[in-house]
Amino acid sequence: MKIIGVVGLGNMGRGMALSLQRGGFTVLGFDPSPAAGASLAEAGVGLRASVAELAREVDALVLSLPTSQVVEAVVNGADGIAANGREGLVVVDTSTADPESTRALAVTLREKGIALVDAPVSGGPKGALNGALTMVLGGSVEDIARIEPVLAAMSAKRVHIGDVGAGHVTKLINNLMCAAHLVVAGEAMRLAKAAGVAPEQVLEGLNAGSGRSGITQTNYPTWILNDAFDSGFTMKLMRKDVRLAMALAEQTGTLATGPLTAEVGRLWAASAATVGDDEDFNRIVQFIEPGRA
Repeated sequence: MKIIGVVGLGNMGRGMALSLQRGGFTVLGFDPSPAAGASLAEAGVGLRASVAELAREVDALVLSLPTSQVVEAVVNGADGIAANGREGLVVVDTSTADPESTRALAVTLREKGIALVDAPVSGGPKGALNGALTMVLGGSVEDIARIEPVLAAMSAKRVHIGDVGAGHVTKLINNLMCAAHLVVAGEAMRLAKAAGVAPEQVLEGLNAGSGRSGITQTNYPTWILNDAFDSGFTMKLMRKDVRLAMALAEQTGTLATGPLTAEVGRLWAASAATVGDDEDFNRIVQFIEPGRA
């Protein structure tokens, strides 16, 4: 694999394209917004005018897209991957997406001789730029082995979960837990302050004990305590991920026996009334439902 395409050159796709370039690959990119690719062109990434052009030229195609609907359009459209990708192409979907949609797309692509690996990521724009992402992978052992050098250029850690769709199931569960941890950590810090103890000191104690989480260890010191709220991941995107997790729980019949899951979903949906879609997703720690203040 020598020529790698990237579809979606936003915060994450841009970083992954540059990491792939540093890894020694020839990198081509496409984004419907010309501005998104401008800085990449200056860095030597070749831009193409359509997904179709990319699909005809590359050995592997990395998708960094916001929703399953967009991924479906990129795969199934007239200018899409299924209609234009050459046999042997491997598609790597790093989006956080609906597992059922992913599995259906894999069937469509397989009929064209194209493989699909779902590889949703954690680590944010900084991790993408530094090639330090974590990936949870869904796909065949053979397909993942073929693209291992590509994945290694973008990530520091990779865990193969199972067949196609397993990566997206795992990512939805991860983001559901992250959403829950943010809510409870916000409540915990309000409790600490009301009890007369500085949240900064409480966090130090929590992070030395069993109550710690990625939220207390990373999110609070990096984006919350300093009022930065600039992680690069929005409320809109996290609400989408929580909705997908709710839908998965509904489909599997586990929502009825998961009251905490249901409450996390309800709170994130309710927050839309006072915390805008464009706000940083960490702002949920400040959310107090109207009528409860």
